[in-house]
Amino acid sequence: MIIELLFWLALALVFYTYLGYGILLFILVRIKRLFVKEKAFDNSYEPEVTLVIPAYNEQDYIADKAQNSLELDYPKDKLRILFITDGSSDDTPKILEGIEGVEVTHEDIRAGKSAAENRAMTLVNTPIVVFCDANTYLNPACIRNLVRHYTDPKVGAVSGEKRVLSKGADTASAAGEGLYWKYESTLKKWDSELYTIVGAAGELISFRSELVQDLEADTILDDFIQTMRICQQGYRVKYEPESFAAETASDNVKEESKRKVRIAAGGWQSMARLLPILIPIPNPVLTFQYISHRVLRWSISALALPLIFILNYFLIELGPLYEYLFYAQIAFYLLALLGWFLENRAIRVKALFVPYYFLMMNYAVFAGFFRWLKGSQKATWERAKRAKA
Repeated sequence: MIIELLFWLALALVFYTYLGYGILLFILVRIKRLFVKEKAFDNSYEPEVTLVIPAYNEQDYIADKAQNSLELDYPKDKLRILFITDGSSDDTPKILEGIEGVEVTHEDIRAGKSAAENRAMTLVNTPIVVFCDANTYLNPACIRNLVRHYTDPKVGAVSGEKRVLSKGADTASAAGEGLYWKYESTLKKWDSELYTIVGAAGELISFRSELVQDLEADTILDDFIQTMRICQQGYRVKYEPESFAAETASDNVKEESKRKVRIAAGGWQSMARLLPILIPIPNPVLTFQYISHRVLRWSISALALPLIFILNYFLIELGPLYEYLFYAQIAFYLLALLGWFLENRAIRVKALFVPYYFLMMNYAVFAGFFRWLKGSQKATWERAKRAKA
């Protein structure tokens, strides 16, 4: 029966996207470890580095960020700290100008993060450049742990880890975001060990300066596009969990939903611009990782969820298994909606965090698609409201 076959194929696709790929990745990494031993790092490697920090209207936090950057454990004569505050209309540039040890460059025009980073690269003259967000705090050994990977000439970029600071009273969006990033970090560790990570979190990412390309001004996910284009050049992007950028979660449901929709719109834009990677020549492993970890999650699996529900409805009469699966789906979505309803009323039930966050992620795929299609997702900076630490 065609409907039954489609149902199980769609269900298998969703399972593979969210759990199956992780299981397969774990097995492949274990097999690789039997034949390939990891090389020891040369921790004495200390190239010159420029730390670039784009900042838009961050006057309340920028002094703390500057202090955190100045306290990094790396030779002061080899670390240049550059803030780029384009478009800021508050006192962010003025505050930075009064802090010794950091540089600031500013233009009044608000052209977006990609444009600001393009301009920043014209000022970078070191072999390694590190980008991090202004609302994050880096661990002291962050730079040192990132650059040690560049002793391997095949490594073109190294991503740090994003950590979401949480408290007992966090919102469902905060708890869900934290759980998501813990799982995502595990997948990135295995992706990196197998071959390369596919995309990187913009909170903390480093590059060989010579490989960084100018991005289109309307680029939404600058970090993702940049790293994938480096992969297209034949380099690998490694993951370094011992270098991390910590930030608080989104302040509330609305803020996290807005952030997810923006990422989803950027995902659709990125997939449209990276079509050649879908062809498994010359690098089948990159294609496998890209489709499994990004393309499915950003597109097909979200589309499969309503299809599974509809097909399941027409299969109920075939037996109790289909009836059970149908009502299980109804229960899951009702729990997700209940989580959303209670969260909007500041009532937090931890058991509802996962279904709520899962539903929000997949809703964002649809909303992001239409926003990308209409060209209504702006690339200019918008300060996201984060919860207080």
